[in-house]
Amino acid sequence: MDGPTMLPGSTVTDSPTSSRVVLAADLGGTQFRVAIVEESGRLLDRHAIPTMGHLGPSAVLDRMADACREMLARVPKRATVLGLGIAAPSPIDPKRGVVYQAPNIPGWVNIALRDEMADRLRIPVLVGNDANFAALGEWRFGAGRGHGDLIFLTFSTGVGSGFVTGGRLLVGHHGLAGEAGHTVIQVDGPLCGCGKRGCLEAFASGTAIRREALQRRVDFPQSTLHRYADLSAADVEAEAQRGDPLALELMRDAGRYAGIGIANLVHIFDPDVVVVGGGVSHSGPHWWETLQQSVREQVLEAYRPGLRIVPAMLGDDVGIFGSAAAMLDPTAAGA
Repeated sequence: MDGPTMLPGSTVTDSPTSSRVVLAADLGGTQFRVAIVEESGRLLDRHAIPTMGHLGPSAVLDRMADACREMLARVPKRATVLGLGIAAPSPIDPKRGVVYQAPNIPGWVNIALRDEMADRLRIPVLVGNDANFAALGEWRFGAGRGHGDLIFLTFSTGVGSGFVTGGRLLVGHHGLAGEAGHTVIQVDGPLCGCGKRGCLEAFASGTAIRREALQRRVDFPQSTLHRYADLSAADVEAEAQRGDPLALELMRDAGRYAGIGIANLVHIFDPDVVVVGGGVSHSGPHWWETLQQSVREQVLEAYRPGLRIVPAMLGDDVGIFGSAAAMLDPTAAGA
């Protein structure tokens, strides 16, 4: 059992400072994590179990419910539990709490996640897409605090995104808004995992970096990228940090395309802050500086004053804090 986790600027105390808490969960293909979070954003306790998706939806739901019951038993006696928020890696109908299809969890097609968990736990449940909830978490508790209009992007295996405008999460008519990773930035570009060509994800994700590295290192026999039999985007970044010319070029290319994608979104949403997270965002200045320069080159002059592009603050806990933010303010979550 972990001790309390604090947001930047918070103060640890020996007892909860709020009488209202939520359970906040992050469902992934590998792990299901659930935590107790106060209104202030103070994370009091957490628990994680393997998802074990191969067992089938019903068994996974039962395991999730058991993990949540364990956390409910740890809630301080004087605290009121407002409910459970769950971030899930899937397109979701936020009104009905239905998972359309979770690609990394076998059999999860049209799963009524909200109702299934509410029936098991007998508490209110709110469900949302993980990238959308991450945007809400960074807006309320992280790098977007104090801003009304935020774009959140995560550059990792894929490219996820979420948008907060006027203090509310943008979910769209079907609950499917915010798929910036599958906006096309080059017609007839590389094939994306979604089946289309030229998506932002096909240029700026970790998967794209790895693909380009495997293809292009053939023409660079002196590149240190040849030392890796099973090359990853993290390996490319490591060699870029060591100064390998090809690795540096690959990371700068990814940053440039990420900047083009961000500039397109800025033109549409006119945010006051863009928050960037995900594994690729942990890259060095060669990626970050190229991204920033790319945005400046692409956006119209009127959008430049005051536009901030900043790293995400919440790290691996962004799903937890996003679920907490959604449960604390369902209206802001679009529920």
